[in-house]
Parts: sequence; structure tokens; C-alpha cells
Amino acid sequence: MAASSRLISRLTLVTGGGSGIGRAVCQRFATEGASVIVADRNEESANQTLELLSRDHKGQDHMALGVDVSSKDSVEKLVTSIQCRYFQPASVCVNAAGITQDEFLLKMEEEDFDKVIDVNLKGTFLLTQAVSKALVSAGSAKGSIITVGSIVGKVGNVGQVNYSASKAGVEGLTRTAAKELSKFGIRCNCVLPGFITTPMTDKVPEKVIDKLTSMIPMGRMGEPAEVADACAFLASDDSRYITGVSIEVAGGLFIG
Repeated sequence: MAASSRLISRLTLVTGGGSGIGRAVCQRFATEGASVIVADRNEESANQTLELLSRDHKGQDHMALGVDVSSKDSVEKLVTSIQCRYFQPASVCVNAAGITQDEFLLKMEEEDFDKVIDVNLKGTFLLTQAVSKALVSAGSAKGSIITVGSIVGKVGNVGQVNYSASKAGVEGLTRTAAKELSKFGIRCNCVLPGFITTPMTDKVPEKVIDKLTSMIPMGRMGEPAEVADACAFLASDDSRYITGVSIEVAGGLFIG
């Protein structure tokens, strides 16, 4: 998709912005004219993303910040830091921070289940709550909160009982947030990536990748930029009458 200038003057926040889908979203938003706050637990990675962002539009002011999305204190500090720097809350927020701790159900440790839920689901809740509170308090006319689920949250995946559960929860959270926040002009939508080439999938054996690719009607893995395209649409006024939906970016995987 060719980049446009739909996000000029928008202040956008992307968690998990240090790599993968989050980094691609940051780059896409910057290309479309937004000022981007790159937030990541790994501040070095966040700053690396910051260096990649375009500054071709007047008034763009990007920054990188550290955050642990599973910590309420850390998330609130992030939101406060943004308001101190820009004198306004971010009107677009993308919850792209996520982790995996894969293991079969019968072998999974409780700690590994909790870690994934804390980052993927609780983290999405904490950030969505903090950003929406800031927008409501500021009397902002509109906002767009985008969560990142996964196609496996709909269909499950062997060895990912924790990840699948967390992403299914993200979808439910998004729909409920959409119902509650619409009256404040805040839209909430979810993007469901399929199998996307990211640092997470780099750990997957090649024979497993080949098997997964054979299941995808479009015959290939997706690219982070293709997920970023969907996020840019949901962040922009092109989706101004869309809330509470999930958009699959999965190459037709698990159609029907």
C-alpha cells in the first residue's frame, strides 16, 4: 500500500516498537506524518527504531521511551511522560508489545503461563485503560486504540495455550472497550496477524515454517509492514465509522 499523509499532526504511541510488527507500525505512522512515541521494554531497541523514522513532514517530533506494559506504575509513568513532553495525550495507541513462552499444555509451568498473560493481555488492558483515561480527561474529540491479537486466538495453536488464551482475551477486551468508549469518541479495534516474519518466528524451525506456509492460501508468510498497513487504516479517519472489529492479516489462513 502506498503511503499517504493521513496521520499528519497525530500523536501516536506504539508499544513493542523496538522490533517486528511494532517497529513496522512506527515506521508506517511516521511516513504518514504522525509524531511517534516508540515504547519498548528494551530502550536500546526503541532508540534503534527511533533512528529509522522519517521526519519529512513539518512538526514531526518523535521520541523513544522504556516501558514494562505488565506494570501499572510503568504504564502510568509512560502516559505522564508523554503529556509532559507534548502537553497532550496520544490520540492513537497501538498495543503491539507481546511475548511467547511456548510449551505443551501438559508440560507448561504456571510461571510461563502467567508471564504471557501479564504482558499480552494485562499489558493491553493497562495501556488501553491509561490512554483512554488520559483522552477522556483531556476532553479529546477522538481517539483510536488498536490492539494486536493473533489468528491463533481464534483457532488455537499446539504448544501455545498461554499465547492463544492471551490473544483471545485481547479480542474480547477490545470489543468491550469499543462499547464503553464510543461515547467519548474513542474507537477500539483489533488486528489479527497470521504467521508474520518477525524475531519471534526466527526461532521456529524451517521445516515447521514450510508446513505453516503450505496452510496459507496466499502461499507465504506475511511481512510486518502488511500488518502496519492495517494499523494505519485503523488509526486514520478512513476508518472513522469502524469500531469493535477484528481485521485478519493472515493471507487467508483459517478462512471460515
